[in-house]
Amino acid sequence: MRKGIFITATDTGVGKTVIAGAIASALKSAGADVGVMKPVATGGKVSPDALFLMRCVDCKDPMELVNPVCLEPPLSPNVAAKISGIPIELELIWSAWKELLKRHEFIVVEGIGGIKVPIKDDFFVTDMIRRMDLAAIIVSRPSLGTINHTLLTIDAARSNGIEVAGVIFNGYKEGETGIAEETNPDVIRDIAGVKILGRVPYLSKVSVDSGDVGDIMDLRGRYMDMKSIFDLCQLQVPAGGV
Repeated sequence: MRKGIFITATDTGVGKTVIAGAIASALKSAGADVGVMKPVATGGKVSPDALFLMRCVDCKDPMELVNPVCLEPPLSPNVAAKISGIPIELELIWSAWKELLKRHEFIVVEGIGGIKVPIKDDFFVTDMIRRMDLAAIIVSRPSLGTINHTLLTIDAARSNGIEVAGVIFNGYKEGETGIAEETNPDVIRDIAGVKILGRVPYLSKVSVDSGDVGDIMDLRGRYMDMKSIFDLCQLQVPAGGV
């Protein structure tokens, strides 16, 4: 089995946390010993993303392992560190990562913003993925403009030696799905040669900020290709599916 999967995105606010939580909960329900990690967060004293991920798998690990770096300014990490006067210590991240690997057989890691967000001026999300030696799932919006954003993200990953495991399109809204939303995934699949792992609707009952996992379990099987995700993680799909 792989040691983990990295959930990144084309941009901030695309829904990485919800997708990461859904994948982590599905793996746990299949019997895997799953940990979660949000290495770097900004925008508060405590990361709601990290808390949400922990709730999805009933995580008992301490917050300093799940989210070793959390800065209050709602900015890119390199800028937030400068404004807050708190330098980002990468060794805190690597130490937490190594400890989580000792505690769990598989880790679902959620990035911050898009794949080229600078964590430090000379260290990007791409560098973190490569250092962890993980494949990446890209979360993208389904709407007009996503072809450009998603292809650029795929190119950035591949040019940095990162395996793109697939793309999940998140946030389809009933009554707002047009030709662009219907065709964008297939266009990206055909051009980039990447697997489409899901087309996920907007879930009004799920709130990362309030920690409400709502009907996140509905994503499993119905809207995401869990067989491919389980294969990627080198896990057997449980009897009866997920």
